[in-house]
Amino acid sequence: MNLLLVSDVSISRVIGGAERVLYEQSIRLARKGHHVHILTRRSPEHATDRQEIQGVTEWRYPVSQGNPVSFLRSSIAGGRALFEKLNRQYPFDCINFHQPFSALGVLQSPESRNIRKVYTCHSLSFEEYRSRNERPRVWIDRALYDLNIVVRKWIEKRALTKAEKVIVLSLFTKDKLLRAYGIPPDKMVIIPGGVDLERFQPSADRGGIRKRLNIPPDRFILLSVRNLVSRMGLDRLVTAMKRVVSILPEVYLLVGGSGPLRDELLGQTQKLGLQDHIRFVGFIPEEVLPDYYRSADLFILPTLELEGFGLVTLEALASGLPVLGTPVGGTMEILSKFDSRYLFKDTEPESMALSITETGRRLIGQPGIWKALSAQCRDFAEEHYSWEKNVDSVEMEFRTRFS
Repeated sequence: MNLLLVSDVSISRVIGGAERVLYEQSIRLARKGHHVHILTRRSPEHATDRQEIQGVTEWRYPVSQGNPVSFLRSSIAGGRALFEKLNRQYPFDCINFHQPFSALGVLQSPESRNIRKVYTCHSLSFEEYRSRNERPRVWIDRALYDLNIVVRKWIEKRALTKAEKVIVLSLFTKDKLLRAYGIPPDKMVIIPGGVDLERFQPSADRGGIRKRLNIPPDRFILLSVRNLVSRMGLDRLVTAMKRVVSILPEVYLLVGGSGPLRDELLGQTQKLGLQDHIRFVGFIPEEVLPDYYRSADLFILPTLELEGFGLVTLEALASGLPVLGTPVGGTMEILSKFDSRYLFKDTEPESMALSITETGRRLIGQPGIWKALSAQCRDFAEEHYSWEKNVDSVEMEFRTRFS
């Protein structure tokens, strides 16, 4: 099939869950023999309008970042023009939307009407915007903020409505779409995310990995890999660490990721006197990310909201790394299936501290127990989650019209 994946993100640099899903699905569909193209907007870091990546061709249209109006107009015009150019050259059998803005441009073209359309919903656009941007106090700015949300809702609902099928990664997202937009349940299909089981796997040489990464060899290592933004709950995890280290002084937390809260989190760490127990390592490049999982004893996911699935949870489990997470979104679905004891009671620092200390007491100085748990984590990931399973199911939805 000729497939067009329409996105507002790029697979040239994987920095989040949306990029990861797009990357894994597109390259694996190409390996299965499909002709896969990605249509997205051109960002400042892109040197060209076209790039070949692992057998996938990514095409980029220019946008104006001057103001919201020019951004929306250029997105629609640029997305439509590029789609029509590509569709005449590679008549598409299926269009797979991943985000709404580029999708709107494609939907404006009459040429898209008779092509099967599937929408993959990672999260709700207006919720992401609201989570990342505080509502202004000045009335004119507040009005523009509210208008932005209304426009995002309209664009997203239009793209979802025009799609013949909507793929979600979790029941959590399915319920959100039903409540927010009234998308019929029988139009939605849950296809859980996956993990690269070859790339993320346990290692027998954790000591050597810690040495290479300059991680203390004799500490009980906690790891959290998150964007440093409010919804990730890292400030609450830092608060919880004050209680944890008072009981288990050998605990040491590594936080991987970048974002606007870095200075604030560093200041909080210093204020609580936790400099010897918490290290912020910055953005972790793709090539070394697996080793960070392999180096740790326990992965912590303190997310407060909008955890549509949680691919990092699968990456940790596939690496043989036990996960403690908040009962939020897709994390609750994954860990409940594994063992509900690894879910925090809630998102409060006290609950995080309690679970971390209880789990630490059970595992510290008990290598046999840890190794048995590590093997359970790996077996669970192998049994339930892989990108191969995910892509096979996605391919089936793309093929429906042709079966």
